[in-house]
Amino acid sequence: MAEEGNHQQWKRPAIIPSPKDNPMTPLKIALGKKLFFDTILSRDHSISCASCHQPKKGWSDAKSLAIGDKEAKGTRNSPSILNSAYQFIYFWDGRAKSLEEQSLAPLESHIEMNLTPEKAIERLRENANYRKLFAQTFPKEGITKTTLAKALASFERTIVSGKSRFDSWISGDKNAINSQESEGFYLFTTKANCTVCHSTFRFSDQSFNNVGINNEDKGRGEIKKRAIWQGTFKTPTLRDIANTAPYFHDGSVATLEEAVAFCAKGSREKKGKVSPILIDKNLTKKEIKNIVQFLETLSEPKP
Repeated sequence: MAEEGNHQQWKRPAIIPSPKDNPMTPLKIALGKKLFFDTILSRDHSISCASCHQPKKGWSDAKSLAIGDKEAKGTRNSPSILNSAYQFIYFWDGRAKSLEEQSLAPLESHIEMNLTPEKAIERLRENANYRKLFAQTFPKEGITKTTLAKALASFERTIVSGKSRFDSWISGDKNAINSQESEGFYLFTTKANCTVCHSTFRFSDQSFNNVGINNEDKGRGEIKKRAIWQGTFKTPTLRDIANTAPYFHDGSVATLEEAVAFCAKGSREKKGKVSPILIDKNLTKKEIKNIVQFLETLSEPKP
């Protein structure tokens, strides 16, 4: 059995944070949930937020690249939105700094919802049910871009990781994971040094790195123009990772074992500027398998 060490950093805080100008309320959460699953926010009423962020698929969609309005093919994999409340930067390229800002961005994208926030507001105001719900939830504001964003963000903040076998183990249940899984966690935190990027209970430090997947996507480099940012992408969470294949920003890695091997090797390609923290860890096939087994303990058991 691997040494336990300090497990506190891996425990999810009991309180879900929210900004002062958008405290969570039951009415906001309920309205946000209805909006999240409603196709009214897409141009041709064919998709909803939940089309790309499905609860049973780790709040992702199991596709290599996102599919938007009128079957438009996106350029990136749909990331899991699990534990978004605890993040401070959003999207693969980090272009949004709050959940409120993030929630409206897909509406305006022509390869996502393809509907301007203004048109979305118009539709909602024409809907008697939504007029009633917004009046109850935001009695002094009604239906606006701001209240739409606040409702969606409030629901998204409730999407948090449940209690996985790993969580039971770090809480004291020594039988929650087996010796191979425990050894995988030990390797994860030592020889493999996965925690250089995948730290805290989120298993992400929200940093940006170039992992050596060479394509035309500049990632963070589209936002930050300096050369050092070119081809870098935000570190994804590993919570529920077994349910969110395929992996990486372009969905080019099909299995969890391949993803671990990819990172353990230090990247797929050595062209371009691969982040210096990505080096060959010289892991054996058995060690990679143990890490994969550990990562599988990060998913909440299905009922």
